[in-house]
Amino acid sequence: MKSYEVNFDGLVGPTHNYGGLSYGNVASQSNSQQSSNPKEAALQGLAKMKALMEMGFQQGVLAPQERPDVAALRRLGFSGTDAQVIERAAKEAMPLLVASCSASSMWVANAATVSPSADTADGRVHFTAANLNCKYHRSIEHPTTSRVLGAMFADQQHFAHHAALPAVAQFGDEGAANHTRFCREYGEAGVEFFVFGRSAFDTRYPAPQKYPARQTLEASQAVARLHGLRDEGVVYAQQNPAVIDQGVFHNDVIAVGNGEALFYHEDAFLDTEQMLAELQGKLARVGGKFQSICVPRSAVTVDDAVRSYLFNSQLLSRPDGSMLLIVPQECQANERVWNYLQGLTSSGGLIREVKVFDLKQSMQNGGGPACLRLRVALNETELAAVNPGVIMTAPLYGSLTAWVEKHYRDRLSENDLADPKLLLECRTALDELTQILKLGSVYPFQIN
Repeated sequence: MKSYEVNFDGLVGPTHNYGGLSYGNVASQSNSQQSSNPKEAALQGLAKMKALMEMGFQQGVLAPQERPDVAALRRLGFSGTDAQVIERAAKEAMPLLVASCSASSMWVANAATVSPSADTADGRVHFTAANLNCKYHRSIEHPTTSRVLGAMFADQQHFAHHAALPAVAQFGDEGAANHTRFCREYGEAGVEFFVFGRSAFDTRYPAPQKYPARQTLEASQAVARLHGLRDEGVVYAQQNPAVIDQGVFHNDVIAVGNGEALFYHEDAFLDTEQMLAELQGKLARVGGKFQSICVPRSAVTVDDAVRSYLFNSQLLSRPDGSMLLIVPQECQANERVWNYLQGLTSSGGLIREVKVFDLKQSMQNGGGPACLRLRVALNETELAAVNPGVIMTAPLYGSLTAWVEKHYRDRLSENDLADPKLLLECRTALDELTQILKLGSVYPFQIN
């Protein structure tokens, strides 16, 4: 039976703005308060989806969230009509209004952790929505994320969904941004690689001193238990606290894996040699041959990696066994990074080609190609059970681009977030989107 790794990309929402809400994310903070272009951001993301589809990769779409989140503001004591809630929040607590308008759900690498059926005890694909409790503006996402994923992967014979972990610091979970899977073939048993920034209970693990470590060991272990993963099919590794303090807020900013390969920076992990040996040994048990590609700090510094998002790339398998690297335009603009990539692809190694995409609107908000996609390994039976409305096709691309052109603004500043019309625009757009993607009623305004 054929199997695939399907990339479900987040559709950038109508309230895409540069609120600078993510402490520890250098790009997000450095572009704070600039005016954004939601229409351009969404079209750039759709162009990447279309390009991958046309290259022969399986591609899907994950819908954005309702914003501003008026219900979240009501829970914080703002009352009245929806317009009055927004008006009062703007006057009394603008940072809370900005947080409630965040379009950060576009980073669907943080939406959930996904384990394929070949790895799980019950032979189903398992999803656990991430609680994202390190940042308030992201912690309000998981209820809608769970409903959207449930509408996309609804067949209980093939798919199992778990609620987000307890929303406390000890179980901080940032989803697939800190999770990679290695395998010989996507439909075969593999090794799931969980990267954590700190331990909540074990003081033997060092912690960063400047920026928060968002993923805990205990959260990763809980997800592995929920998904019914075998001990011999799991490896845990700690992210280097020193690189977290340099702006590497997720593992996918400093490493990316696919198939049997890990592409990583020399300073990405603690106890690197032990980790590589464990990955190699466990993958060998299921017939795989682990390969690692280490980028030396002498060629690319951590600062280069953070600013270019070299590792927040998509590493994709091609039919001939080689791999393609999808990178943002910022990699081409960084001389050291681009020189390294040119040497990498000409060396005759595993990564043979690099394709560059313009994702500037997304990049300025702190995420690149890999942040925009949630990887789901599916066999052909499971793929046939996915809601067909969310699988990218040429007609769907046409419908979504027309939808964006119709509903999105081409400029958004912080002051615009106080406009009650923005909420109506967003709800109107999302109501139409659920019909395009055949999701049913997944948003609070559709349910209540």
